[in-house]
Amino acid sequence: MEGFMVRILMSELDFDYELVALARSFFPGQDIKAEEVKKDSTDTDTDTDTVIVNIMLSQFNVTACIVTKSFSMERKAFVTGDGDWHKHIDKSAHPYRTYYKNILKKVVFMLLKDFPDNMLPEGVIKCIPQWGTMTGVRPVKIAMDNILKGSSIESIYHSLEDVYCLKKEKAELVMQIALHEAGILKKSGCENGYSLYIGIPFCPTTCLYCSFTSYPFNMQLADAYLEALIKEMEYSSQIFKDRKLTSIYIGGGTPVSLNPAQLKKLLSALTKYFPVDKSSEFTVEAGRPDSITKEKLEVLSGYGAGRISVNPQTMQQKTLDIIGRKHTVKQTEDAFNMARKTGFKNINMDLIAGLPGEDENDFADTLSKIENLNPDSLTIHSLVIKRASELRNILQEQGIKDNMAKALCMERMSDMGYEFAKKHGYRPYYMYRQKNSAGFAGSTGQENIGYAAEGKECIYNILIMEKKQSIVALGAGSVSKRVYPDGQARRCENVKDVALYIQKIDEIIERKRKLLKDF
Repeated sequence: MEGFMVRILMSELDFDYELVALARSFFPGQDIKAEEVKKDSTDTDTDTDTVIVNIMLSQFNVTACIVTKSFSMERKAFVTGDGDWHKHIDKSAHPYRTYYKNILKKVVFMLLKDFPDNMLPEGVIKCIPQWGTMTGVRPVKIAMDNILKGSSIESIYHSLEDVYCLKKEKAELVMQIALHEAGILKKSGCENGYSLYIGIPFCPTTCLYCSFTSYPFNMQLADAYLEALIKEMEYSSQIFKDRKLTSIYIGGGTPVSLNPAQLKKLLSALTKYFPVDKSSEFTVEAGRPDSITKEKLEVLSGYGAGRISVNPQTMQQKTLDIIGRKHTVKQTEDAFNMARKTGFKNINMDLIAGLPGEDENDFADTLSKIENLNPDSLTIHSLVIKRASELRNILQEQGIKDNMAKALCMERMSDMGYEFAKKHGYRPYYMYRQKNSAGFAGSTGQENIGYAAEGKECIYNILIMEKKQSIVALGAGSVSKRVYPDGQARRCENVKDVALYIQKIDEIIERKRKLLKDF
């Protein structure tokens, strides 16, 4: 609704980012902002269609009060800790910081949850987020960390429902994945090792929903890019020569948009500089079926890639045409069968729930076609509407109510995917969420889940999602992460622009050296 706003008024802007994200999950698509106000301020602005949320912190209480032009209510929680939170000017390193943050978010959650819908301006829709106060991209991490620390399953589950306010079904999903992930990590031997990501930012076309940095394939640009990439590869290999390489992941973009000779050049350098044969896993995101050929598959197999992805996103031709994927359903089937004949025994397929124009019947038909192919793993994404995607512009022209209906339809599709996976012996093994993950309308609870048959899980996906190992990322737009023993991580981002990456490769290598020295 135009003119509606939620203003979060705080005596100090601490946890403002988290509270704005939380409020946005209740009022998707609406204007939400946090403001710092003076202690004696009387700013209420109740003559407009504005919801005021006042946050008050004291020595033993957290209080949140909500005010509109015709209604007000409050929720309060007592706090323990050491009782001196309110005295600290810089609270970033306070030992009870997480405790206070969780208390504050829960108070605001309960306030917004209990706020009567009929007190909202006409046309404003309120959602109850199934993920409770969890607004981050890694909902499994808290549970898995506590499992690895030896906490009881009962206490972790209770915390998910009581502290983070998760809906029962989401708490059960988190525990299921966390237990599975913890078991995989214990067997992986990933301690003191590292994983390698290589980005190939070229694509045949740009999909309607995509916001990733990608470039139409250009032979000369790709050749120059590979030269710079191999230079970065050579440098990085020296830093880690005494460390175990756990997993390798080549993503994009569409890595197999490179021609066979370029793929050979890339993989030859990879095997020259890194101990590929000693790694536990080597994945190539083959991606677009229209880029996959028998010769390219043979190159991948010949250089040791054991896991690939063939990603149709949907098996509905009408949708493929709408979203700009210039391939057919038959090409997907042919590419998959070609990969099987080449000898690949671990093939993943990606699907997206909620694509434009699709309903539950379309998604059921897609799942039926996937069933016939019988992939080893299946990743089901909820449609993400990013600011840089063309699809966002289209959805902005439609109403919030219409998009809320789409979000609820997508939620049912995600449930269908879960039941399909369960029926066919796939277990959920990793999960993440993204901002705006329920479409332009906001968040009603969708997530992206990787399902796999036993022993076919992708270790790299778990490691990067749960921040359990340092990731050395090479190529334009890639992000290296150094994970420290205390779980903290530092990032080093490569420039996204391919021409700048080629031009500034020496500067990029120097930044990486500073991050990874003494590793």
